Amino acid sequence: MSIGYACLTIGVSDANLKSCIAKNLSNEKLLDIIEHNLKSLKNIIYYNIKNNIHLFRISSDLIPFGSSSLNKLHWWEIFSEEFFEIGEEIRKNNIRISMHPGQYTVLNSLKEDVVNRAIEDLNYHTRVLDSLGVSEENKIVLHIGGIYNDKEQAINRFMNNYEALEDRVKQRLVIENDDKSYNINDVLKIGTKLNVPVIFDNLHNEINPHVEEKSDLYWIDECKNTWKKKDGYQKIHYSQQDILKKTGSHSSTIAVDRFIDFYESLGREDIDIMLEVKDKNLSAVKCINCVTKDKRISKLEEEWSKYKYTILENSPRIYLEIRNLLKNKKQYPVVQFYNYIDEAMKEEVTIGNAENAALHVWGYFKNIVDTKEKESFLKSMDNYKKGKVSINVIKNKLLKMTVKHNEKYLKNSYYFIL
Repeated sequence: MSIGYACLTIGVSDANLKSCIAKNLSNEKLLDIIEHNLKSLKNIIYYNIKNNIHLFRISSDLIPFGSSSLNKLHWWEIFSEEFFEIGEEIRKNNIRISMHPGQYTVLNSLKEDVVNRAIEDLNYHTRVLDSLGVSEENKIVLHIGGIYNDKEQAINRFMNNYEALEDRVKQRLVIENDDKSYNINDVLKIGTKLNVPVIFDNLHNEINPHVEEKSDLYWIDECKNTWKKKDGYQKIHYSQQDILKKTGSHSSTIAVDRFIDFYESLGREDIDIMLEVKDKNLSAVKCINCVTKDKRISKLEEEWSKYKYTILENSPRIYLEIRNLLKNKKQYPVVQFYNYIDEAMKEEVTIGNAENAALHVWGYFKNIVDTKEKESFLKSMDNYKKGKVSINVIKNKLLKMTVKHNEKYLKNSYYFIL
């Protein structure tokens, strides 16, 4: 089993993707952005390898206007060496990747031009995966589309348009239930007829169920029948509802108690779980640490080194609780550890707590900076206490010192980003 996340990372250096708008487009700009994005993807893959993350969804934005005639570059040829190098890391480290076209890729639209664009978009996503040289276990996830006042006809249109796709696209395509139009039973019927693997999404099923009496486990087992050996392990999507936002909004982080209950209910290892959550890789590492068989306290200590100043800023009380929790080196209190972190992140930051955390971080530099830097920082701290500047001014100064003095411990900290 692998647990992974989608598209973007938090707290990973040089891993951002760039984009551009059509009116500013030029071949030179496209070349610069694609080169940058491929370097970022490589850094993300290295991060995933280091953190034992073997499931990752590549952003559709990797190649700007990748499926549009506005991008006339043969980018797959120009950057063939970069694609090969990234693909080699993916393959040799047993990472499974996927892509997921967005809401405008609608294969069953009533409009021919929309269908044609959808086909081009699927061709683009396939070309990315082909350029990386990964097997057909690495999939492209697609929703069925709209209903257009006639669900049966919309399904027939999807199936007819699917048959018109190139074989290289078909071998990668998998379909997923959504939270509005096509429930898991609908998608299973389509997948069975077309011989296409089906992805079960738990939150979509919670919002748009076929019948509420059937459990997640029932539908997961039904979907398993659509996955053949050539497709690799069955893949599912897991997320939790943000109770403060509209129905279908993903939570900011994964609550580990609920995740562990879900994980244990599966009772099998031949399944991959893609997390859909706002804090991306942070929740992936969290969930992996919760279910790992390698229960060394050092894993939690490494996590603590990243979170500690953020937790100190949010809740000095919980900061002390976690320090005490980690004193016993023979235990692995992973659930309590992450529950403490989640609890702290919900607390409102006070001026006093933010000042205290900032001064702890300042302790790394106060004896090595010059007089001018010291006076500037202390003046900013005084202005912050008086309400003249925000805490971000303080953090930006500390971040610049971190980079300038190459303070590796702080470079890995979430203090500057959470």
